[in-house]
Amino acid sequence: MAYLILGILLWAAAHLFPAMGVDRRARVVERLGEGPYRGLFSVVIAVAVVLMVFGWQSATPTRIYRAPSLGPPLTGMIMLVALVLFFAARLQTNIKRALRHPQLTGVLVWAFAHLLANGDSRSVTLFGGLAAWSVVQIIAINRRDGPWKKPDPVPFKRDALPVVIGAVAYGILLWAHPWLFGVSAAHF
Repeated sequence: MAYLILGILLWAAAHLFPAMGVDRRARVVERLGEGPYRGLFSVVIAVAVVLMVFGWQSATPTRIYRAPSLGPPLTGMIMLVALVLFFAARLQTNIKRALRHPQLTGVLVWAFAHLLANGDSRSVTLFGGLAAWSVVQIIAINRRDGPWKKPDPVPFKRDALPVVIGAVAYGILLWAHPWLFGVSAAHF
């Protein structure tokens, strides 16, 4: 479990650094250059992911709570929403007029969905930890960036693209979940 926690903390620290340490980040970029900074950031994120995967696999799960009977079916439906939000962040959509941080909100929804279906210690650690990080990240970015200026409206047809991409990603994840994560998503 220690590797899992360390991975989550490293992930959170690496992502929070640009939002909370603006001046420090600027000094590091000045010293290293933008490209090397991004490379270092990517390496730190990769190490965090490896720690989370290894920590997940090596942790012995113990039940903390029993997932509600509707948890797994709701997880499947909620995951589609999480993926649409995740992909909407990189596109010009009206979703970005409703949510300042659709990608981070998608992570929060993803984590919540998985907590509905899983009540064991490693799930609570991973999904609860990343849910907490996403909330703190949203707050930190809002403080750094100041008041939100909503983007201009776009034609509604642009809102269809993240829905289509999210649905395709959902299908792929549903199919690949057993191989990627060792757990069938069929019960979702």
